[in-house]
Amino acid sequence: MHDERRRIEERAQRLHTQRIKPAVYAATVPLAVEAWQAPGEPVPFDRAAAAAYEPFAMDTPWGPPWGTTWFRMRGQVPAEWAGRRVEAVIDLGFVGGWPGNQAEALVHLADGTPLKAVNPLNQYVPVAAPAAGGEEVHYLVEAASNPDILADDFARPTPLGDVLTAGDRPLYTFRSADLAVLDEQVWHLDLDLQVLRELMAELAEHDPRRHEILHALDHALDLLDLDDVAGSAAAVREALRPVLAKPAHASAHVISGVGHAHIDSAWLWPIRETKRKTARTFSNVTSLAEEYEEFVFACSQAQQYAWVRDNHPQVWERIRKSVEKGQWAPVGGMWVEADGNLPGGEAIARQLVHGKRFFLEHFGIETKGVWLPDSFGYTAAYPQLAKLAGNEWFLTQKISWNQTNKFPHHTFWWEGIDGTRIFTHFPPIDTYNARFSGEEMSRAVRNYAEKGGATRSLAPFGWGDGGGGPTREIMERARRLRNLEGSPRVEIEHPDAFFAKAREEYPDAPVWVGELYLELHRATYTSQARTKQGNRRSEHLLREAELWATTAALHAPGYAYPYERLDRLWKTVLLHQFHDILPGSSIAWVHREAEAEYARVAQELEELTGEAVAALGGGGARAFNTSPYDRAEVVRTAGGVPVYVEVPANGSAPLAVAEPPRPVTVDGRVLDNGLVRVEVAEDGTLASVFDLRARREVLAGPGNLLRLHTDLPNYWDAWDIDKHYRNRYTDLLDATSVEVVEQDPLLASIRVSRSFGKGSTITQTITLRAGSPRVDFETDLDWHEAEKILKAGFPVDIRAAHASAEIQFGHVQRPTHVNTSWEAARFEVSGHRWVHLAEPGYGVAVLNDSTYGHDVTRTVREDGGTTTTVGLSLVRAPRVPDPGADQGRHRFTYSLLPGADIEDAVAEGYALNLPLRVADAAGAPEPVVSVQGDGVTVEAVKLADDASGDVVVRLYECRGGRARGVLRTGFPLAGAQITDLLERPLEEVPVDDGVPVALRPFQILTLRLRRAEAG
Repeated sequence: MHDERRRIEERAQRLHTQRIKPAVYAATVPLAVEAWQAPGEPVPFDRAAAAAYEPFAMDTPWGPPWGTTWFRMRGQVPAEWAGRRVEAVIDLGFVGGWPGNQAEALVHLADGTPLKAVNPLNQYVPVAAPAAGGEEVHYLVEAASNPDILADDFARPTPLGDVLTAGDRPLYTFRSADLAVLDEQVWHLDLDLQVLRELMAELAEHDPRRHEILHALDHALDLLDLDDVAGSAAAVREALRPVLAKPAHASAHVISGVGHAHIDSAWLWPIRETKRKTARTFSNVTSLAEEYEEFVFACSQAQQYAWVRDNHPQVWERIRKSVEKGQWAPVGGMWVEADGNLPGGEAIARQLVHGKRFFLEHFGIETKGVWLPDSFGYTAAYPQLAKLAGNEWFLTQKISWNQTNKFPHHTFWWEGIDGTRIFTHFPPIDTYNARFSGEEMSRAVRNYAEKGGATRSLAPFGWGDGGGGPTREIMERARRLRNLEGSPRVEIEHPDAFFAKAREEYPDAPVWVGELYLELHRATYTSQARTKQGNRRSEHLLREAELWATTAALHAPGYAYPYERLDRLWKTVLLHQFHDILPGSSIAWVHREAEAEYARVAQELEELTGEAVAALGGGGARAFNTSPYDRAEVVRTAGGVPVYVEVPANGSAPLAVAEPPRPVTVDGRVLDNGLVRVEVAEDGTLASVFDLRARREVLAGPGNLLRLHTDLPNYWDAWDIDKHYRNRYTDLLDATSVEVVEQDPLLASIRVSRSFGKGSTITQTITLRAGSPRVDFETDLDWHEAEKILKAGFPVDIRAAHASAEIQFGHVQRPTHVNTSWEAARFEVSGHRWVHLAEPGYGVAVLNDSTYGHDVTRTVREDGGTTTTVGLSLVRAPRVPDPGADQGRHRFTYSLLPGADIEDAVAEGYALNLPLRVADAAGAPEPVVSVQGDGVTVEAVKLADDASGDVVVRLYECRGGRARGVLRTGFPLAGAQITDLLERPLEEVPVDDGVPVALRPFQILTLRLRRAEAG
């Protein structure tokens, strides 16, 4: 047989795209359109309905950046269309093929009922099927003119990322708004050809099935009448039926498809726009569910459900009905799809608590899995936290983006730092926006790493990132691919059903131990430093407010625990942990609002804590310690006078000291407190840090060396830091001043000031306090650089085989060498409050109050010693998507802690982030809880969420070893239970002289403590 592939393929391509697709709509009549431009922010439907509309012609520009234009559309179905399927088809002037970041609209009936959204890949609104003829159509269409931030493919900065800088030039030109007849035979023929042509293109050239499809297309298209496509479409379809009916091979891979619409809670649009995106997408989804009974849609992020409930009750009711029918599957059990590295441990616990409770309360559904397809790496604390929240599985996709190493599994057991394992799946289709294209189907099979052990994978399908969701075209593809020779089989089903089948089929799946590190997007540990600082501060202020509110509720008559305010504040903080807000990868508008929100949260939490402390009664100045460790340190009085105090963990003490420690002395640029001696060089770096207790020099080079690197990644400016940043840098060694600014027996400080770059300045106050080896670097930075990163380096004379970095409820150890490509790829990593380096017998920690990104490198010196350097990433200056990212003022503190073991690092990390609070109070009561036993660390103290009055305490083992201890209470104790994260009982704990506690390494334990009746 002659090889006629090229002729037939080109024929099929032309007839498909040029003749069949244009014939999908058989007839059209224009709708009459009027317009009203809403002033400023979006308005409710009632206001829009009452507005004065003006006639609007097609091909007219409309829509300033971030504007809202309401269109009134009227028309009548022609009588001759009776019996046909009639739709309204609206083209707002869409650009490109991505629905997420451009013109979008929600179509309402005249009475305000939301019908469906329109976007570039979903332009129709159903009118009648079949039509009677003569139907009146009257729509009010809320159209958003969101700018296309991706128009330049992230190649250059744009002012469009903030309404304050975007201007008012119209962005779009309205193309058409018509009533149209959908020719269903032509539409189905279009889909038949899509599926067959794409499948054929993926099959090997020698595969008989490819040639069978090729010649079937050729013969079928002979039946197409070019002058009457509609009239001949049925015959063409009938000729293709045999080749579409051939069943898949018995061993074909099975893809479990689940509808999905990834909606970033903020990213290239502000939160206010996400609230509307959810209504648009969810309207589409519930509409699609009415057409396809087999449809199942998985949707995470309780916050987005809450927005729809509050702003679009009719859409909310449609969701509830879809859930009842089993077509809508709440998944994930988190308040938002949060970043996977940066939120604190208690914050991730609350993400799971608030998310799961929402779904239980509103739908009676307990979600079974964590759904995080798009976060930028995942902490090794997740398996334990997920299981403690009652989850059975974990899903992500993002690790497929690795820059260097291909992750070896798609279905596996993920083991966390404590030994907990959770069944985990990475869809080998490598997208959470699948559309069942031939290329995607082939990729899923080709990629799948578990061949021979398992046979199935998951595919989330539907347009996403900015929403949109599944379409009827995708559903039709799924139907054709349900059982088609040459293709994997597609089954639409709930994610829980997939995971149950996958686990049953592959119970002995391989195990991956430790963090899921994404070898990309490493700059998200640093970008938008003020957003990250706002999150860190909020987490610790919430801890403070809960502890002292609990103390007041137990001991202050008449004080009412602020359940509702704390709940609201927690949810605000949880929202801003979304994986494009907290990582710093959103537009300027998002981060401007985030900083303002964090300021409001801080103010209210300060008020809550102040109210709780005041409720304890006046009686003199006291220091309040929210840390889980006893503290003996210098604190300033309300008048700024340094005082040395000893304060118990979770308790308070008067501002007095019986025996002050050895005073701090100052000799030129040398600070000495009997524990460490710190010498500041003329250039402002640390010339020496000598540990007087261990009689050894800590540094192996200039300490606190500020280094300004060129930082232009290959792509994704706000997200990425590429390894070549190390190759070009300037050391900031020209201090404009080095001077002693405070000299007190309890505290001494040297201030170093520098100017550099394009008008940037940095002032650092280096402080040593009596009784502590910790050296603080209080930093005031005015930053005006572009495409730079500023790092602070601490080269220490320690031969460390690994660096330990704090994560949620524990720490991870990462090798300091680069023996393999996996280690080399970790050239920038995340940590929370501390990084620790040690050799047998000696360790050093570097602490911080708001930074996350860092690197650890090592070299061997000519004297044979090893220099291990911690480089803290302080601030960056990406220009895309926010051209002003990080510009301006920053204030933060980091510290060097010589002679520290892991528990010292933990304790001082808490101390730096939870400074002693000085307030007027009476002789405060005993701490709510205290723990006797090394390694047992209290993370949260609060009243139970059910308002029962029980006290809930969350604690964990912090050192990585076994721990035993006793938890004692400052109130009469009647009983104790171990609970899950949602405070549901798991087992009763015997209570004698306190609550005995025995923990495995890094184990998290939640205790619910019942108070004894008074009297």
